[in-house]
Amino acid sequence: MRLGIFAKTFPGTDPAAVLAAVKQTGYETTQFNLACAGLPSMPDAVPADASASIRAAAQSSGVSLAALSGTYNMAHPDRAVRDDGLRRLGVVIKTAASLGIPLVTLCTGSRNIADQWAYHPENATPSAWCDMAVEMGKALALAEDAGVDLGIEPEQANIVTSASDATRLIADMRSKRLKIVLDPANLFEYATPDKARAIVAAAIEEAAGHIVMAHAKDRHGDGRFATAGQGIVDFPDFVARLKAVGFDGALVTHGLSANEALDVATFLGRLL
Repeated sequence: MRLGIFAKTFPGTDPAAVLAAVKQTGYETTQFNLACAGLPSMPDAVPADASASIRAAAQSSGVSLAALSGTYNMAHPDRAVRDDGLRRLGVVIKTAASLGIPLVTLCTGSRNIADQWAYHPENATPSAWCDMAVEMGKALALAEDAGVDLGIEPEQANIVTSASDATRLIADMRSKRLKIVLDPANLFEYATPDKARAIVAAAIEEAAGHIVMAHAKDRHGDGRFATAGQGIVDFPDFVARLKAVGFDGALVTHGLSANEALDVATFLGRLL
């Protein structure tokens, strides 16, 4: 496994400075966001000089680009909003392909019109699933043309809430380009340490063979998110189970401050 971090953990819009900080704090790979190059995360276009600066920064820092963020609300109730998001996703996918980034990460969305990461009671309805699945099919067509994989992450407040939802969607889509990004802290909301460990273990077993990236965020038993190692997620067990199912991709931490990055690299590095 390779140890990584969200590039957006570090401030700034100069890719060279951002990736230098990634390297200096102990990480060898990153999930990149175009905001780190002074662009919107989901831009209308990516200028050639921006792509060149990202490529040069990766080469000079020695930090590999494991993924590029392409999240938009794939279940937004307004089709025009979804269409705009898909158009922008196409830009991100083409940029990933041009930079040799193998994975674009997605958000399966929410019926919440204000926040794609926020719960809505209609998220569990067949119509919400259908809208998201239609959108996913269109996204996969773009990804297949570009030779890039797409990663969906089970999230309690989204349409895909669990590893079983994710494998169901993969089966429905019938595309080898659709993969799973597994974050243990997003698999439960309220739990005891034992319950959290059991939920995460079951998810890894369900998702085995489909996991393209693992995230390292933590959670307290009362539902609050936490920096890796400070909550109830059993990270030694998480990493051991990932190894046991043959996962050897990037373990990417996020949900932490830049000041915490070095300590988290030490914590996770010992597990790897």
